[in-house]
Amino acid sequence: MPDWIDVLIRGILCIVVLFMMTKLLGSKQIAQLSFFEYISGITIGSVAGEVITGLDKNISHGVIVILLFGGITYAVDFFSLKSKKFRDFAEGKSNVFIKDGKVMEDSLKKEHYTIDDLNALLRSKNVFKVADVEFAVLEQNGDLNVLLKKENQPLTPKDLNIKVGNEKEPQTVIMDGQILDNSLEQAKQTRQWLNIELEKLGVTLDNVFLGQVDSYGQLTIDVYDDKINVPSPQLQPLLMSMLKKSQADLESFALQTDAENAKKMYTKTSKKIQEAIDLLTPYLKG
Repeated sequence: MPDWIDVLIRGILCIVVLFMMTKLLGSKQIAQLSFFEYISGITIGSVAGEVITGLDKNISHGVIVILLFGGITYAVDFFSLKSKKFRDFAEGKSNVFIKDGKVMEDSLKKEHYTIDDLNALLRSKNVFKVADVEFAVLEQNGDLNVLLKKENQPLTPKDLNIKVGNEKEPQTVIMDGQILDNSLEQAKQTRQWLNIELEKLGVTLDNVFLGQVDSYGQLTIDVYDDKINVPSPQLQPLLMSMLKKSQADLESFALQTDAENAKKMYTKTSKKIQEAIDLLTPYLKG
């Protein structure tokens, strides 16, 4: 039998054996490796390489193996797109570890996970109590996705019926002490505006390591000298404070005056400012 056919057969056999071993060891081999499992994986791969190519150092055999692995990988991806059953077999299925707040011990055993492994995965998701979890599933890639119980989920503005403004990506307008004109243009600002803002913060351009403009047109910077305390931007909180003060003053004026026309004017204006405050709150929080 020709050598290249022998290498081809050995390659296919090794792929099948390695695949079955990986399926047997579970998803833990993919993502959550211990030191022993890591060493074991390297050793198995090295041994498989030697078994496939042999020890004759024939470069053509190595090329055959590379093409074989590449072709099989492509074929698996192709058939995975065409068939869900094949995809489940080749890539595995997600496995539920916690359901309705209860740990699925059989699922843990199937994937060779201990309760310590589960707790470690939960801690990586900032969850420190199993009792806080409603549902947790181990994905095919070994990552654990967690759904907290409703009472343990953080509140969102939607839960409180609060409208919030849309956020856009910040524009980096200064990098390594250099102004990026394209980003500054996308932020709809000018160099003159940037120089004024830097002057307000008490820093010079050559001392700025990074400068960004957010979607509200506010500049934040990071300087080279970490000993310099850069004041936080106060434009938005200050504007909100001024609006609230004006609204409160108008209410006070309405209560103090005896003139009906003036009282109505103060009350009406106060309501308009309150409407403006409600409208601008999502944009001027801070």
